[in-house]
Amino acid sequence: MSGGTLIALAADEIVMDAFSVLGPIDPQIVGLPAASFVELKHQKPIAEVSDISFVLASMSEKAINQVKAGAQELLGHKLPNERAKELAEKLAGGQWTHDYGLTEREAKSLGLNVKAGIPPSVLNLMRLYPQPVRHSPSIEFLPRDRSGRRAA
Repeated sequence: MSGGTLIALAADEIVMDAFSVLGPIDPQIVGLPAASFVELKHQKPIAEVSDISFVLASMSEKAINQVKAGAQELLGHKLPNERAKELAEKLAGGQWTHDYGLTEREAKSLGLNVKAGIPPSVLNLMRLYPQPVRHSPSIEFLPRDRSGRRAA
C-alpha cells in the first residue's frame, strides 16, 4: 500500500471508492518498522543498545527523513509547506503499523484531495486486466521436531 500512497501523493486528485485504502509510507528496515528502531535508541541508555541495533536505528532515522522529504516534495505544489511537512510526518513517522489501511474518510481528514467514487468506465477497464490468481500457499508447513531437524 505504501508504494501506491506515494503515487497518490503525487496526483492532483485521489479517487477512492468504498473498498479503497491508502497506507502509511513509514520505512521498513529488515522487515521491521524504522520508527521502532528509533524509539529503541531514544528509550534505552546508549550502553544498553547493541551495536547492530544502533546501526539499524541510524539507518532508520535516515530512511524516515528521506521518505518525509520525498513526501513533502510530492505534496509541495498542492499544500502550504508547513501543512505538507505535517502530513509527511504523520504518514511516515510510525503512527500506524505499516499495514494500516487509511480509508477515504481518513484520507480526506488528513487534507488529501480525495474524490469519492470510481467511475463505471474505469471499473469496466479494470475488468479487462484481471490480476493473476496465486496458486502457491502463503504459509509453508515443514514438519520439524523440537530440535529443528526435519521430521521423518
